[in-house]
Amino acid sequence: MRPSSTLLCALVATASTAAQAEPNILLIIADDVGLDASSCYDFGTQQARMPNIEALCASGMVFENAYAAPTCSPTRATIMTGRYGFRTGVGTAVPRDGGVGLSADETSLFDLLNQTGYASALIGKWHLAGSDAGLDHPADLGVSDYFGLYSGAIPDYFAWSAIENGTEVSVDGYSTTVLTDRAVDWVAAQDSNWFLWLAYNAPHTPFHVPPSELHSGGDLPDDKASIEANPLPYYNAALEALDTEIGRLLASMPQDVRDNTVVIFIGDNGTPSQIAGGLYGDRGAKGGIFEGGTNVPFIVQGPGVAAGRSEALVNTADLFASIAAMAGVATDTGDSFDLAPALAGGEGQRSHAYIEHFSAGEAARGRGSYGWAIRDAQYKLVAVDGSKPMLFDLAADPLETTDLLAGNVAAETQAKAAELQAAYDAIRR
Repeated sequence: MRPSSTLLCALVATASTAAQAEPNILLIIADDVGLDASSCYDFGTQQARMPNIEALCASGMVFENAYAAPTCSPTRATIMTGRYGFRTGVGTAVPRDGGVGLSADETSLFDLLNQTGYASALIGKWHLAGSDAGLDHPADLGVSDYFGLYSGAIPDYFAWSAIENGTEVSVDGYSTTVLTDRAVDWVAAQDSNWFLWLAYNAPHTPFHVPPSELHSGGDLPDDKASIEANPLPYYNAALEALDTEIGRLLASMPQDVRDNTVVIFIGDNGTPSQIAGGLYGDRGAKGGIFEGGTNVPFIVQGPGVAAGRSEALVNTADLFASIAAMAGVATDTGDSFDLAPALAGGEGQRSHAYIEHFSAGEAARGRGSYGWAIRDAQYKLVAVDGSKPMLFDLAADPLETTDLLAGNVAAETQAKAAELQAAYDAIRR
């Protein structure tokens, strides 16, 4: 069942009648990219060469405290609906067989944009469908033009299956390049304002050797043993290939189109533990509710966006309200905040960033953890399922090595933990 037209009309407060009154919007989602993977952030020493993303960072707003879910599906669901996972039921990666996907009863970002003059499309990774959703799930959520990989990953970057508007098709070609080709062609075909959700599956596993012209990693051995022994150069090569193709997409736009396009780049969760485990230690990376799994790069560049760095707290749900507002649409989900003040160089609207990871029954996989976390400007309370809550001072301890609730606890520390617990309880009411 789709949302009623009355609800949509109520949410769509204003929509411009002038063709270029609002900007074009390009949302680029990279798969499995934490702060440690981007040289836009002074974190770690193993970043890939990504000059096009670095150029966006130099001329746009770089957010230091942006939080995603620890895995891909719940992050995408928050962007699509502006609602936390405990409201939609999407709390972890939707498995290939079974699993709870995003309900078609949700009002999606595309539902809102479809009420405006914006053209819209989604190209790339979907991973929002449960086993009973069918291949038309994107259309059921308002996506009128969809092409991409439907599940969480592909076994081979060079030969894979895609869904194109409800039909399965075989694809021969490097995934990052094929998705970029589609994006270049789609953007070129537009003659009015547009929104493109471009969700690459790179650099998600399987680690591999990209086409040589897309990266500077040299002659990497293309065999399983070499990749497993040292996956970092392969991960970085895939990231550099991604950056190269993003550069090609941006360069394909006529100057007036590029000047009127807001570009949003974000990682959907932290870097895989095979790459970043040594940096984050026992707290882990992707799959965990600690910083390594959830603090992701988030860069916005374009008209109306100041250049600089922001300490504003951000949740991926905020992209819903922010993108809608750019298109002239007012929203009120309660979970999603318009980032316009922070994008203009001011303060953010959030007092707390909320993180969650849960399942509909399956156990946590790998080094991941289920539970929740909430932080303010300095402190973070982490509640892993089955364990006592932990409190960290992120200003002094960004790697969360010292639990302030362990041992003898000062009264002011207990008060801070209680304050964050109350903020969590207010969200969950």
